[in-house]
Amino acid sequence: MTAADVAPAETFPGLLEHNARIRGARPAIREKDYGIWQTWTWREVHDEVRIMASGLAALGLKRGDTLVIIGDNRPQLYWAMVAAQALGAVPVPVYQDAAANEMQYVLDHAEARFAVVEDQEQVDKLLEIKARCPKLEAVIYRDPRGLRHYPQPFLHSLAKLEAMGREHMKEHPDFYDAEVAKAKGGDTAIMLYTSGTTGQPKGVVLTFDNIVKMARMSVELEGLTDRDETLSYLPMAWVGDNMFSLGQTYVAGFCINCPESTATVMQDLREIGPTYFFAPPPIFQNILTQVLIRIEDASWIKRRLFHSFMKVARRVGSDILTRKPVPLGQRLLYWLGELLVYGPLKNTLGFSRMRLVYTAGEAIGPDIFNFFRSIGVPMKQLYGQTEATVFITVQPHDQVRLDTVGVPCPGVELKLDSNGEVLYRSAGVFKEYFKNPSATAETKTADGWVHTGDAGILDRDGHLKIVDRAKDVGRLKNGALFAPKYLENKLKFFPSIKEAVTFGADRDYATAMISINLDAVGNWAEKRNLPYSSYQELAAKPEVYELIKSGVEQVNRDLAQDKDLAGSQIKRFVLLHKELDADDGELTRTRKVRRRFVAEKYADIVAALYGGKDSVHVEAKVSFEDGRTGTLKADLKIADAAVVTAAPPARALAA
Repeated sequence: MTAADVAPAETFPGLLEHNARIRGARPAIREKDYGIWQTWTWREVHDEVRIMASGLAALGLKRGDTLVIIGDNRPQLYWAMVAAQALGAVPVPVYQDAAANEMQYVLDHAEARFAVVEDQEQVDKLLEIKARCPKLEAVIYRDPRGLRHYPQPFLHSLAKLEAMGREHMKEHPDFYDAEVAKAKGGDTAIMLYTSGTTGQPKGVVLTFDNIVKMARMSVELEGLTDRDETLSYLPMAWVGDNMFSLGQTYVAGFCINCPESTATVMQDLREIGPTYFFAPPPIFQNILTQVLIRIEDASWIKRRLFHSFMKVARRVGSDILTRKPVPLGQRLLYWLGELLVYGPLKNTLGFSRMRLVYTAGEAIGPDIFNFFRSIGVPMKQLYGQTEATVFITVQPHDQVRLDTVGVPCPGVELKLDSNGEVLYRSAGVFKEYFKNPSATAETKTADGWVHTGDAGILDRDGHLKIVDRAKDVGRLKNGALFAPKYLENKLKFFPSIKEAVTFGADRDYATAMISINLDAVGNWAEKRNLPYSSYQELAAKPEVYELIKSGVEQVNRDLAQDKDLAGSQIKRFVLLHKELDADDGELTRTRKVRRRFVAEKYADIVAALYGGKDSVHVEAKVSFEDGRTGTLKADLKIADAAVVTAAPPARALAA
C-alpha cells in the first residue's frame, strides 16, 4: 500500500468517499445470511450510506442528535453509524445482549432520539422501556420478521427508511455532500459506554481524530492493506470493534465479514479464512479446549501423532515464527508436523491465512499463548482501553513475550506514577465523559495524561507488565501483596476453570470462588464415567473438587516462587453452583467481574470461607433467557488447598 492509497480524509464519511473513488469495485463488507455470503463493494456501501443518511434526515435526525444502534454485527448497522456521522449526529452502539433496564440507562443518559435495531427482540426491549425514555422518537428495525402487526407509529422498517431516503435525495440532491463537507476531525464521531465494573457506565466521547489517527498509526505499524480480511463478530458497542471494523477498515480499505450468528462464528471463520483476527483470551481458551476435547476423542494413532509433533512445536515453533536460527533436524521435523498436524489444524480452525493476530483484555494463559504461536499462528498481545481509542502498547513482531503487553505504540507516551499506576498520552485520548466533567477531570489531567487505573511495571527493555487494577491491589494482614486479578488470571489458565473471584485484602489469607468450565469438566467427567445431570451436580462432585484443587495448588506453587506474591497463596476455595452471568449482574457485558456486586451477593460464601466452615447454604436469584427470574439453592462444600512455605513477602509495590 502506498501513501496515496491511505485516505487523507478526517472523518468516516470522508474516508468512505475516498474508498468508493479509488477502490470502488473492491469488496468492503460481507454478510452470511441463510448460508450464503453476500458482498457489497465500497461503491455500493457508499450508495447505501447515502440513502440511509437521507432517510434519517427525512425522519428528523439532525446535527448533534444521538442515535443508538443495537444488534449483532450487520452491514446495515455499520452503515447506520456512518450515516448518522454524515449528518453530524452521534452514534451510540449498545450491547445487544443487554437487558432492557440496562439499555434504558444508556438511552436516557445519551438523550437518544432515534434507534436503529436488528430485529424483534431488540424492538421488544425498547417498547418495554419506551415510556421511561421520553426523548426516544423513532425506532428503525432491520429484520421485519415478527413485526408485521406491531401498530406503534414510531416503528419504521429499514425498507421504509430507504424509500424515504430515495425520495429525499430526489428533492435535495446536494444535501448529503453538503452535510459531509461540514464535518471536521475534531467533531464527535461516536460515544461508547464503559462496562460499568464499579458503577454506572460512563459515556466515552471519541472524536474522528481520535479514531482515524490511531487507525492510521496501527495500519502503518502492522502493514495492513486493502487485501486483508477480518471477521467482525465482537460487540459493536466495544471500542475494539469500532477500531478494527470501522477505523482500520476505512483507513486501509480492507474487507470485513459479518457472521451469520454467534452460533456459527467458528464455521464462518473457517469459510472466510481471514488474514487479521482479534479475540480476547477466553475465546482462544475455548478454541483450545475444543481442540483438546476432539483430540481425546480421536483414535490412538491420531492422539500419538498430535502429541508427538506438539512437543516439536513447543520446542521450536515460536523461534521459527520469528525467524530465529533453528537446527536443520528440528526444522525438518517441524516441516513434517506442519504437513501432518499444524497445517490441517489451522485450516480446520480458519487460521491458515492469518498474518496478524491480537489478543487483549486480560492476561492469557501460557499454555494457550504458546500453543497457538508454536503451530505458527502469529499471536501477540496489546494493551489499551476505550479512553485511549484502543492502542496504548503492542508487542513488536520480534519481541513477543508472555509476561508483557509490549511497548508504547508510535506516538504514545507512557509513564508510571509514584504508586505504580500506568498513565499515557496520545492522539487517541478521549475528549470527555459525556455529562460527567468531574469524572473527566479525575481521569484526564489538564495536560492530557490519562490515568488507566492499572498498576504496572516497566522492564529494562521498555516493555509494560500489568499487575492488576490499581484500586484492587491490597495487602493481607501479614503484609503480603494481594493482586486479585493476577490470581484470578492464573486460575483461569486451567481449562477446567472458567471464572474465578479471589478475596484477601485486609484478611488473614486469600480465598477463591470458582466457576467450572462445563465443556472441559463435562468431557473430563464423561471419560471417567462420572454421571451428572446438571452444572450444579457436576460442580459438587468430590472428583471435580480434586481436579480443581490440583489447579489451585499448582497456582500456589507458582506463587511461592514470586517474592512479592508468595504470601497470597489461596488457602480455601469453593466451587459455585452456577456460572457467573452478566444477566445476573455478576459480570459486565464484556465479561469483567463486578467484584463489589459479587462480594455482596455471595457475602454468606465469603463469610464461610473465612469462618472455618466446611460448607455453606446459598440461595441466589438467577435470570432466564425468556426474562423470567428464579432462585437457585445449593449447599456448597468449602475445600482447603495446600500452601507452600515461602520467604517473607516483599513490600516493593505500594498498595
